[in-house]
Amino acid sequence: MRREWQRVRWLVAVTLLLCSCFTPAPASDEKSKIPAIRWDEERPGCTFSRTDDGKYYYGLWSDDVGVTVGVDSQEVEKVRRRHEPFFSVLIKVRYRGPGKLEVGTENISLQFLKHFQVVQTSLDPDAFVQKIQNDADEVDHETAREVEKHPDKKAAKETYARAFQKDAAELLEFVSKNSLRPATLSAGNPSVAGWVFFSTSSKWISGWKKEEEFVLRLPLDKKIFEFPFKLPPRPGEVMLRKRP
Repeated sequence: MRREWQRVRWLVAVTLLLCSCFTPAPASDEKSKIPAIRWDEERPGCTFSRTDDGKYYYGLWSDDVGVTVGVDSQEVEKVRRRHEPFFSVLIKVRYRGPGKLEVGTENISLQFLKHFQVVQTSLDPDAFVQKIQNDADEVDHETAREVEKHPDKKAAKETYARAFQKDAAELLEFVSKNSLRPATLSAGNPSVAGWVFFSTSSKWISGWKKEEEFVLRLPLDKKIFEFPFKLPPRPGEVMLRKRP
């Protein structure tokens, strides 16, 4: 009986081995099949410019689609000072083709190369607005509770709450009015622009480096538009040279 059982186990093991040998390989990630178009100063169709307010603009054309990415040279410093930790970039998409181009926002991503290369997808503007409002409401409630428990700290608590509410109100208005939204571009509506936001509230994103490196990726027109950039800029690099 024991030998018969060992024989059955041996047959099962051989069968499983043969099945594994003939199991088809899993399909590769569809995203890996999408060609990437990467910004490079020397690449045809790529441009760079800077403005007096400290913003840098990277432009990239591919066929009938052009993308411009704008970033504040002091964005990393601003992230540290915000009550709500987020990183923002300005994106403008232009279309000069004869048909239509669908511009989505849900798969835009930002990679933090010096923070375990973690990738953050863009925040949904409406959900972001709701979170900002919820946080502001919570600060109000928390302030009321703290003042009731510690009347001697009323002035300090209320001063902080007023500053928080002011920042929250300004951010609410900005995100509501200026976020990049999905759009259909055509000859009659050739461009769309808006800000995109990425959360930096992550255990993998902490201890900001003296110089940070990023890669912004935007899926568009069956391609991935990639924009590598550094903050703050180094003297002598592209970010300090104006291009026509």
